[in-house]
Amino acid sequence: MGSGGVSRRRFVGAVAGGAAAAALAGCQDPPPPPPPVPPVRGTATPGPSREATPGPRALYLGTYTSAEGGGEGIGVASYDVRTGRVTGSGTISGVGDPSFLAVHPDGRTLYTVNEREDGAVTAVRLADRKVLGSRSTGGSAPCHLSVHPSGRWLFSANYGTGSVAVHPVAASGALGERTDLVTHSSPAPGPGRRGPHAHQVITSPDGGHVLAVDLGTDTVYTYRLDETGGTLREVSRARTRPGAGPRHLTFHPGGRYAYLANEADNTVAVCAYDPGSGRVTVGEARSTGTGPGTSYPAQIVVTANGRYAFLANRGHNSLSRYAVEADGARLGLLGTVPVGGDFPRQIALSPDGGLLFAANQRSGDVTVFHVDEDKGELRRAGAPFASPVAVCALPL
Repeated sequence: MGSGGVSRRRFVGAVAGGAAAAALAGCQDPPPPPPPVPPVRGTATPGPSREATPGPRALYLGTYTSAEGGGEGIGVASYDVRTGRVTGSGTISGVGDPSFLAVHPDGRTLYTVNEREDGAVTAVRLADRKVLGSRSTGGSAPCHLSVHPSGRWLFSANYGTGSVAVHPVAASGALGERTDLVTHSSPAPGPGRRGPHAHQVITSPDGGHVLAVDLGTDTVYTYRLDETGGTLREVSRARTRPGAGPRHLTFHPGGRYAYLANEADNTVAVCAYDPGSGRVTVGEARSTGTGPGTSYPAQIVVTANGRYAFLANRGHNSLSRYAVEADGARLGLLGTVPVGGDFPRQIALSPDGGLLFAANQRSGDVTVFHVDEDKGELRRAGAPFASPVAVCALPL
């Protein structure tokens, strides 16, 4: 779609008040050494784990550096596991428009998209915050990335051109030249769309498939990865109802069901997943509880025990709470909770599952909630933390 994709994303996130001008604490000063961070185990993007470690842990923040009032790079902060209090400690500069972040499975390298017309992905070594270099994604406005569980491949989704890129990851964490670029040329775009808009790319929990969510074509594509050559082969695709605008897919811990946040029709669809074939079956769509109007559902997360799910609603400035029923096959709406900020673009659970972070793009801050995994309740953990044009929060 070209620059139209970038413009649309900026319009949705920045109108009605403009970009927030709040500054990350200490971002103009040379950053001190990062707080100690235990190695991240398991998946490439931090998922809930029951390994709680007392003391400060690292929090990285994505932004738009080219937006008015935006940040100077990747925000660096720490958070207290018990209280949820966030403290800023600087910025990793020299990285343009780092709107989405992910970490290598070994916890040593941070990756970010560079969400620009000439899209790229960048690697940063966390030990000394050295930028290891950038590679072209072959498309425009990359808005999501993830690391294969093996740690050998990085996937990125180009929103503007509706394509998915693959890059090899070296032992140092640095990225090699792109090994594949798959464009979603069919099916035809959904109602009101001018082209494909890849919005997310992840590896299935069983590790056997790579799934790409495309908002423009109302489709979830499933690929098999050739781990020798780093290429993708499509094996199935699943359509949502026309105009749903699927944005973000999150798996239940059991691995047989997933939940699809639909940006355009204010729903969350429960999907069945077959590990053998990689086939996704889009099932019943559930309400967000936000009433009439478009609430732009953004992202859904699931607690580690698989009993509850939380959805960010950007237009409604709320978090929907769901009870997960029938071993993951159903979602029961429990209600909504005010997010305490404006336009929650992205949410994330801390590795121990005890905290939920919401990056609020328009108000330029991050709100933190204590999570009660037994009751599915959310309780605010103090005042919001100022972070310019906050579009991603990555707690380690």
